[in-house]
Amino acid sequence: MDGSTPLKADWKIGVDIGGTFMDFCALEAVSGRVASLKVLTTPDDPGAELLTGLTLLAEREGMDPTAVSRFVHGTTVGINTILQRKGAKLALVTNAGFEDVIELARLRMPDMYSLFCNRAEPLIARDMVFGVNARMRANGSVSADADKEAVAAAAKAAKAAGAEGVIVALLHSWRDGTQETEVKALIEAAAPDLFVFTSSEVWPVIREYERSSTAILNGYVHPRVSGYLSALEDRLAGQGVPARAMLTKSNGGLMSAGEGRRDCVSMLLSGTASGVIGAAWLARQAGEARVLTLDIGGTSADFALIVDGEVQYGSDELIGPFPLHIPSVSVSSIGIGGGSIATVDDRGVLRVGPESAGSAPGPACYGRGGEAATVTDALAVCGWLGHSEMAYGQLNMDVDLARKAIGRLAEQLGRSNEETAQAILDIAISEMFVEVEKLSSRAGVDLRDFALMPFGGGGPMLGAFLARELGMKRVIAPRRPGVVSALGGLVADLRGDFIRTVFAPLDDAAMPVLRAEFDALSAEGHAWLQAQGHDGAAELRLSADMRYAGQSYEIEVALETDCFDAPDRMAQAFHDTHRRIYDFDDPDGQIEVVNLRLSALGAGPKPEFPDAETGGAAATPQRHVPVWLEDWQNVPLYDRNQLAAGAVFDGPAIVAQEDTTFAIPSGAQARTDQHLNIHLNLVEPTDV
Repeated sequence: MDGSTPLKADWKIGVDIGGTFMDFCALEAVSGRVASLKVLTTPDDPGAELLTGLTLLAEREGMDPTAVSRFVHGTTVGINTILQRKGAKLALVTNAGFEDVIELARLRMPDMYSLFCNRAEPLIARDMVFGVNARMRANGSVSADADKEAVAAAAKAAKAAGAEGVIVALLHSWRDGTQETEVKALIEAAAPDLFVFTSSEVWPVIREYERSSTAILNGYVHPRVSGYLSALEDRLAGQGVPARAMLTKSNGGLMSAGEGRRDCVSMLLSGTASGVIGAAWLARQAGEARVLTLDIGGTSADFALIVDGEVQYGSDELIGPFPLHIPSVSVSSIGIGGGSIATVDDRGVLRVGPESAGSAPGPACYGRGGEAATVTDALAVCGWLGHSEMAYGQLNMDVDLARKAIGRLAEQLGRSNEETAQAILDIAISEMFVEVEKLSSRAGVDLRDFALMPFGGGGPMLGAFLARELGMKRVIAPRRPGVVSALGGLVADLRGDFIRTVFAPLDDAAMPVLRAEFDALSAEGHAWLQAQGHDGAAELRLSADMRYAGQSYEIEVALETDCFDAPDRMAQAFHDTHRRIYDFDDPDGQIEVVNLRLSALGAGPKPEFPDAETGGAAATPQRHVPVWLEDWQNVPLYDRNQLAAGAVFDGPAIVAQEDTTFAIPSGAQARTDQHLNIHLNLVEPTDV
């Protein structure tokens, strides 16, 4: 008899919250067992669903909270605060004469071709903007010290007007943040109960509007994000979870919850970013190098490109109408999700979204009081949904309620319920088609060379139909599509991004300055990793924003960390990148270095999932169910849990599982790989 002591369980939990569900992906590292779960969100008590999920994991999977060694959370609290405009009332202190910076913005309309287009109101009203006498020149010298009396008066006026916090954004603080720091100290002395952020501490980048906007976003969400994270840590401690709470960031990395209370802006796109990180990890595991990801939740559809196995990044994302100027995973979004509401307008035109039923009351078929027809209701009426429990047994579809909701629209349109439901799905897919075409055009890629990876609760329901419209031939659905974003937190690394605006010509004289700035960035990156509790090896990734002299905007160029030995190496890297993007370069042109960027990465433990044994047998359906395909047809319904590695079958078909339903169209050939991903080969009739 073996008298050895059994190994103690080691749980690693990733959690992601969306508009309808909170998703859990839990890995027991000793045995390799994976558990997943979805819990309906509680908008009236954010965070309460976390306790529900942990309790269910303990009851169903035997998860011991005291054995949790890693806990990663992605949240939409920040971005929802902005989109719903429920953030803090802020004041802005800036240079006298520049009070209209956020009002003027870039003088661009959101849609230049629309006669009815309006720019969104700034997050800070004009009467809450205070100009003070202070001036720093572009070279960092000070021509006028801050007027202490004016700053104190502005702080008191802001407080009297009901401000909860103050943003300080002064000219040229990208060069030196000292003057902003002095103004911040004066405000804190005059009004100690106001929180204060400076633009140079949030993101010290050149261009006043973008820097100011990013700092404003950080302050706007600060009270709600800070309160949410404090409650999160308290709830975890109350459950006996010893792991330090970590957060997913907009750049696809991680940071501690303590850091997130101040650096709120870095987690605004955490949910969408972690989904792409999780999808990229799954794609590499499956041997797919070029992937279009499709994440459909209750309120939106998010798209991203994975090229040569790598996630794509940018620094000009939008949060609603407001620019976010920090490095983020490049994601395009549209207000089409499972809960998107369909309506008939005054002209008798059927429209879908962007308004969503959310989780409360949700789609009509949820039976939670919703009456509006949604995309999910349309799927139920067409027969794709309603044949099994959803969301791990938390929802039972009531197809009759869906028919009633769709029927009200059908009556207005003079069509049958099925025709109306199919029209809703067609509109939803066409809206996504337009957004994906924009994305592929900007990236200069041919989507026929890519595979589509749908995930989220709604991705597998519509993904294959979208792929067919885009001319894509391959679709890969992960084993647990509904919790890919939660998985992304488990496979993500610590990542901190740092920037220095140098604004120097690329020549021999600039190299010592660039080297010194890189050394400072490196020290900042190492210190940040240590503050996050990372004591392992660090990876430093260097890049620079560069342009030809006379150009208005720059491009980001990846560099080697030893590139400062000679300017020719940096110049060649820029020429090559410029030619790749624009099919043009000027070898004799003068080059300017605008910003140096550094990403500090600390690799975390990666989960290992065992391969499934290959059965190689044809799949056996549970039964056949009616689905609307221009008329009613009986199609096979498969249980995802019963599909072994190597199983093959043809569409049309439905694959039901705990976290989603995979709708497979006619002409699709399906097979299951050793990781239990389902691969579709979309065969058109002309291909046969």
